Amino acid sequence: MAIIAPSLLAADFLHLERECTMVNASEAEWLHLDVMDGRFVPNISFGLPVIEMVTRINKKISDVHLMIVEPEKYIGAFKAAGAQVLSIHLEACPHLHRNIEQIRSLGMDAGVAVNPHSPIDLLKDILHDIQVVNLMSVNPGFGGQKFIPHTLVKIKLLRRMIDEKGMNVKIQIDGGVTVENAAEIIAAGADVLVVGNTVFKSSDPISTIHRLKQL
Repeated sequence: MAIIAPSLLAADFLHLERECTMVNASEAEWLHLDVMDGRFVPNISFGLPVIEMVTRINKKISDVHLMIVEPEKYIGAFKAAGAQVLSIHLEACPHLHRNIEQIRSLGMDAGVAVNPHSPIDLLKDILHDIQVVNLMSVNPGFGGQKFIPHTLVKIKLLRRMIDEKGMNVKIQIDGGVTVENAAEIIAAGADVLVVGNTVFKSSDPISTIHRLKQL
């Protein structure tokens, strides 16, 4: 059964407390928090003050996804703001191992996010040091995009790499996940589904999360 991680990026920002309360009442296990800087990706979302407020009322795992350059400058600040899982981008980190060690030294689970164009093989020397791989199934920067079908191939390859070495690493899929394609994504080997519009634009978000949990 996959972990469901509603993405706050798709929420109603005028009523964030209400949206977080809904997630708290649902079967979702994680709350996904996307931080964008307008440099690594062509969009700006929200940052530390919003996450600090959200994590005060969030009862789920706070899963923070940094789509920013030089994430190492802010890792301690995101820990202080309440991050429990912190993912940084392979493409943004020339010293990725050092950055992962920094995350883990602060008591957070370390994740590595991978853009659609980046091959899975780039992870082979770092998998044993992390807890999550965030496979981007859309080009990062904007919500509401369609799932890139080739992601299914990458999920299967990554699942094989993890299982052959007996590692405990979760595969997270981020982008374009819907009730219609979630079963196929899970069957390919995914462990965590990030869901944005699918949940927050639903007429009954709690019911939608329940449907995803049954797949």
